[in-house]
Amino acid sequence: MQAQILAPAAVLIAWSLVMLLWMAFTRFPAMKKTGMDLGNAKPGGRGQDLEGVLPDKVQWKSHNYAHLMEQPTIFYPAVVILALLGATAMDVLVAWIYVGLRIVHSVWQATVNTVTIRFPLFVLATIALGWLAYRAVALTLFAV
Repeated sequence: MQAQILAPAAVLIAWSLVMLLWMAFTRFPAMKKTGMDLGNAKPGGRGQDLEGVLPDKVQWKSHNYAHLMEQPTIFYPAVVILALLGATAMDVLVAWIYVGLRIVHSVWQATVNTVTIRFPLFVLATIALGWLAYRAVALTLFAV
């Protein structure tokens, strides 16, 4: 199960890059449409500076990309710990559930973005992550 538990992490890494590209290919045309010139951008500018400047729907991709840089930082080490100490088939299934929910969450947030759907997706993914964290703690605390 060690290699199989790493596959969901690899897919989530790839998905994060897809979201990065989606964000860029949406954001740059929107910036051009507003007349922004990246060559004249102020030093130290950040993506957050575009809030209220670019349309919300354009920014949704950026918001989701930021989310993929937050909670999954807990997912990745949990998966590595499980890979090193012995993931079960259930762990692999739960890791895939987590990744599937994160991808659905991304697509929803980037396109429709209603919180009444987005929040339950987040909660379900967090429950899956909680399982993986529990398993990682159990395997490390009780390692022989």
